[in-house]
Amino acid sequence: MTTLDFPGHDKLIASLDAAVALGDDRAITDALRKTLCEMICDEDVALPECVLEPIADHYARRELYTSPEHGYSVVAMTWGPGQGTKIHDHSGMWCVEGVWKGRLEITQYELAERDDERYRFVAAGTIEAGTGSAGSLIPPHEYHTIRNPSDKAIAVSLHVYQRTMVRCGVFSPTGDDAEWQSRGERLLGTDQIVPN
Repeated sequence: MTTLDFPGHDKLIASLDAAVALGDDRAITDALRKTLCEMICDEDVALPECVLEPIADHYARRELYTSPEHGYSVVAMTWGPGQGTKIHDHSGMWCVEGVWKGRLEITQYELAERDDERYRFVAAGTIEAGTGSAGSLIPPHEYHTIRNPSDKAIAVSLHVYQRTMVRCGVFSPTGDDAEWQSRGERLLGTDQIVPN
């Protein structure tokens, strides 16, 4: 079990617990979106200073909490200027993502066609989300990319996953045909948390 103390920790976790206890995926993710928006704006809640530190060669994943009762996990991600992801899924789990600092560009994709081990996606919309906003992904609508559009500022997002996410599917163009993608498994680690 992962847990890390920070200002407002108990307040944040109590709010997340109340949302997750609702039981139904749609009700949970709706309540979590509202909760994250409130917590991001709450002056009593401050994430650990280490989440403001980017890592040069990849976006940082720092697990802040895993619920022993409900099983969900809370991960802070730090996005250096221009850092982002390929099209990926969440291996069938719901997730709620809130922008804690900066701006993020999120593009959702719908699976248009699948041919054996190849996938073809259609972009379903791109938003640029700012501090205090939150969104959710519920399978099968889980395919997306995230990118920090700034060339100077970092961005920090807080992700609440249904369970600890140890792997995800990452999609890459197949051969010369950029329209089709192949799915690879990516094992997800977390970056070290340095206490303040």
